[in-house]
Amino acid sequence: MVNISRVRAPRALVVSALALASCSRPNMSQPPSEEILVGEFASMTGTTATFGQSTHNGVLMATAETNAEGGIDGRKIRILLEDDQSKPEEAATVVTKLLTRSKVVALIGEASSSRSLAAAPIAQSSGIPMVSPSSTNTQVTAVGDYIFRVCFIDPFQGAVMARFAASTLKVQKVAILYDLRNDYSVGLRQVFTATFKERGGTIVGEQSYSEGDSDFRAQLTQLKSVQPEAIYVPGYYTEVGIIARQARELGITAPLLGGDGWDSPKLVEIGGKAIEGSYLSNHYSVDDPSPRIRQFVQAYRARYDAVPDSLSALGYDAARLVFDAIRRAGSTDGAKIRDALAATRDFQGVTGRITIDKDRNPVKPAVILRVQDGAFSWVETVEP
Repeated sequence: MVNISRVRAPRALVVSALALASCSRPNMSQPPSEEILVGEFASMTGTTATFGQSTHNGVLMATAETNAEGGIDGRKIRILLEDDQSKPEEAATVVTKLLTRSKVVALIGEASSSRSLAAAPIAQSSGIPMVSPSSTNTQVTAVGDYIFRVCFIDPFQGAVMARFAASTLKVQKVAILYDLRNDYSVGLRQVFTATFKERGGTIVGEQSYSEGDSDFRAQLTQLKSVQPEAIYVPGYYTEVGIIARQARELGITAPLLGGDGWDSPKLVEIGGKAIEGSYLSNHYSVDDPSPRIRQFVQAYRARYDAVPDSLSALGYDAARLVFDAIRRAGSTDGAKIRDALAATRDFQGVTGRITIDKDRNPVKPAVILRVQDGAFSWVETVEP
């Protein structure tokens, strides 16, 4: 995630995206002189604030580029941002506001699966398409045919880390410490467990916590007693950093394993040297030499004086995909935008080539990163 103290916040929430229009396309359903209003709901404050801030930076960069190139069929994109304060109930409230008061034509959000699940039924019932940048729980798009995402899903991510643990790290005994009230964490735990057992591994212990907890010593003491070779912690960076410190204080030397919920500079800030040598699955790596990623990283650094994390990249891809769908739909009608999103094939995103499947999920690769010298270092890429 982007450390907010290092980010130069843009002066307005109104910025813009991908000009791919041509004069021959049909006119939009609204007069061409009007802006196209797209809503975004994100955790700009609260327990996972860096998720929202990073995602929003990516959305703003995508919209700025699009508007600079002329907008969509001559119309500018206007992003209306609402802060859900990292709370599912607040996500439902702000999405209702965006749909009923602001009359947005599409929604971008949320990073967290729990908050996307709170908002998705409202978007679905309103007939307004919603694209989540990074909610990986399978149930998010299962809400209905207006709900999409640009990230891989938990069955893939959980299986990737289980295979990495068994095949690359060659560990046979893993313990799990998960957030029992977080849909994301629960889903990853289930998939990791099933895949690791299929590959001959054993889950030697399992403990749980709740988001916001700060003392994990009792759970870690129980896990230490079963002598795991690694501990899978599919949670968010705030708790994971504290867990790493307390695990090392208790003499646990086994590496910690996790998912994209770790992706924030706050992880290293909180965990310090205790988190070094741990591994996470993620959506892309800033070390990737591909020209598209190099161009994105360079532009992001120039704009924000920061290194873009996966949330920034996924926010960028989600916004670009929404704008591209509006262009292809030739309309701001929700149903037509939905149809265009569903028809997406080989859309070139920063985090990979996006083709939307029948369940409104993309089929994309994952990367394994290692926490090394206070940064995330690429280890390997895993194709679907």
